[in-house]
Amino acid sequence: MTDNGITFINVFEIPADQIEEFVDNWHERARLMRAAPGFRDVRLHRAILPDTRFQLVNVAHWDSAEACEAAGANPAVVSSVDAARKVASANPALYEVVAEYL
Repeated sequence: MTDNGITFINVFEIPADQIEEFVDNWHERARLMRAAPGFRDVRLHRAILPDTRFQLVNVAHWDSAEACEAAGANPAVVSSVDAARKVASANPALYEVVAEYL
């Protein structure tokens, strides 16, 4: 079995008029995380339908929970996340693969 690492998923409830600014700021947070040890990749998904509860879904892959948590403790990341919380309700969690079908 391959090393799947861990998956960080964060779903956001956010007003429609705040999405574009949030996405612009997300790029900066992603740049900061990308430079962290253990980072693999990240994607931000936007809902197709405007009445979807979670308009944005962030999915990132890391080598380990410790690597993800260390990157999230970076003061620049903390500051950016604090600013994002003013416009969006975040629901972050770490996951591991338990089943796969390719």
